Amino acid sequence: MGIRRGRGHGWHRGDCHVHSARSHGAELTPEQVVAGARAVGLDFIAITEHNTSDTHAAWGPLAGDDLLVILGQEVTTRTGHWLALGIAPGQVVDWRYGIRDGVIDRHPEQVRAVGGLCVAAHPHAPYPSGVFAYPFDGFDVVEVWNGRWRSDLPWNADNEAALAEWGRGLAAGIHGGRWRPALGCSDTHLAGQLGVPHTVVLAEESTTAALLAGIRAGRSWLAGSAAVELSLTAATGDASAGIGQRLETGDGPIVVRVDVRGVPSGTVTFHTDRGTVHRVRLPDGGSGALTWRTDAADAVFVRVEVRHPAGQMAALTNPVVLAGP
Repeated sequence: MGIRRGRGHGWHRGDCHVHSARSHGAELTPEQVVAGARAVGLDFIAITEHNTSDTHAAWGPLAGDDLLVILGQEVTTRTGHWLALGIAPGQVVDWRYGIRDGVIDRHPEQVRAVGGLCVAAHPHAPYPSGVFAYPFDGFDVVEVWNGRWRSDLPWNADNEAALAEWGRGLAAGIHGGRWRPALGCSDTHLAGQLGVPHTVVLAEESTTAALLAGIRAGRSWLAGSAAVELSLTAATGDASAGIGQRLETGDGPIVVRVDVRGVPSGTVTFHTDRGTVHRVRLPDGGSGALTWRTDAADAVFVRVEVRHPAGQMAALTNPVVLAGP
């Protein structure tokens, strides 16, 4: 469920892991949250208080045509946290269990029953209960980039580990017909954290259902700020596909094109099931149109990462799936 707004087909920037003062350790009022979201150029947010729906009623008067608020919850179990996005007003998902209780499968189904989405949150968070002990199999999406700890340095070793773990399972998931997209969220608790990072989603309209469908399908990429712009396409013959889509390749050559803006002197890397296969430095101005060539016999998918000169992540994409003949 969410507060509706009126914007059509296109790319929408949103932060799916946001807390107000109703969550432990958070300090922002709902009014400050929505003001901050608008200030950093977000189109939607998901409010994910810890184990409560207390603020669900607060967001209606605060949203508008320029900002959608998705209702959610951070479910903080004893052995890992997960996000329930798109839940019903007032709905609370139980959190009082751990992996040894063997009940985790019951609770995501309650979220999906109302059209919601289940996200494995910050899998390698460095505190008790923060490390995600459950299999990713029971969840729809994996939060590989969580920016909570330092808004000035939102990429750290925990995110690097989460990205590596997600990336290792990507080829097998695609081959098996079920891969889990990556998500990037700020996990906002304090001022200055909103949108660092966030997820840019291709959706038919700016409604909860359409945005969650785009996230579930992997039609999205992750950005460190609204200053970063990116597109990724793969083409062969007359066919082309974008992020989260499948390219029917045949046996001809595939041309992969990436357009990036907003990352001065950054580095773009191309990744497939064989690992990192190509690396290009962006100009000092931060903008570039890059191409790389492959074929379906050599790559199951292609995705890209864009990093700042010091190695901090600026953006990363979900894959374009390359289907052979």
